[in-house]
Amino acid sequence: MNQSDKDMTASVIRDAIREKHQRKSLPAADIEALEASLLADIETFDLDAAERRARQDASANAFAGMVDPAVEYPEIVPAPPPRVSPKTSSNVNVAADEMAPVPFSETGSLLDQLRQQAAIQQHDETLVQSERSAGNKLIDETLKFIFFYLHDLVQQLNILKPAIPRTYSLAEKFELNKLVWQDGFADYRTQAQSVGAMLELVTLTYHLQAPDSLKMERGGEVAERFRTMLFDFGLQFSFKEFKNDRRYVERVEFEIQRQLSVSVRWRADYKRGLLVFESRNFERLGGISFTVRPGAVDFALLEDLSKLILGQPSRFRELAKR
Repeated sequence: MNQSDKDMTASVIRDAIREKHQRKSLPAADIEALEASLLADIETFDLDAAERRARQDASANAFAGMVDPAVEYPEIVPAPPPRVSPKTSSNVNVAADEMAPVPFSETGSLLDQLRQQAAIQQHDETLVQSERSAGNKLIDETLKFIFFYLHDLVQQLNILKPAIPRTYSLAEKFELNKLVWQDGFADYRTQAQSVGAMLELVTLTYHLQAPDSLKMERGGEVAERFRTMLFDFGLQFSFKEFKNDRRYVERVEFEIQRQLSVSVRWRADYKRGLLVFESRNFERLGGISFTVRPGAVDFALLEDLSKLILGQPSRFRELAKR
């Protein structure tokens, strides 16, 4: 008890004694004894202990039956991770990461089996993603190798300007031949930065030319189709129409420049893990396309591609099919 509480209690006692004196006088000895007894009780009174007992009594009355110390409650702990067991065979030991999903009815709870199947699926997806990343890296590195080779090749050919001993058949006895290298250019294109910025295309474009031109004639009925074909091949030409009295085109004379634009493209197919070789006016007029494994591209293959560009005997197609 603090000092203020003691003073307040002593004041109440003095008031009570004074009131009694006014009603009826008591012997002085009795008054002194009563006063001493009350003061002794005040000194020994423990207010903190009384407050604790009051709170305990109130709590017991409010939650009767809910705080019985004799009642034991189970401890809640996290569930253990699923245990993945490998498939076993009498002849072959299979790794745990190759285990097939376990049917719900065989073992464990439903939740355990779901955890197990989810872990297997996630592991398989990780393996597929890892293999795909390795394949993409190989394609990217292969395209870089192709680009640097072709870039070096075209630099030399632009200086040498060699004759290309290849004949391009156009129609009947007409053909493009005696062509000479004029200029060439190697280039590449990358993917967007958001998808990895890997190479997706390497191109080689070059131009061949001969000094003279071809002159040929076509009837009015087939002239339009022939003109369309020349456009498709990218050939430069001029023509003159000859009409009859009815203004009907009877024949057309064409003059075709012996100039040819050639393109070779290596395109990445990341979904299939392959390279696509595409060319136009390369070995013949028109386009061709076929797939090549990245692992088949080496220095020997690019050397034979160079021979093919120069019109020399080559094993390029054979090596590309490896």
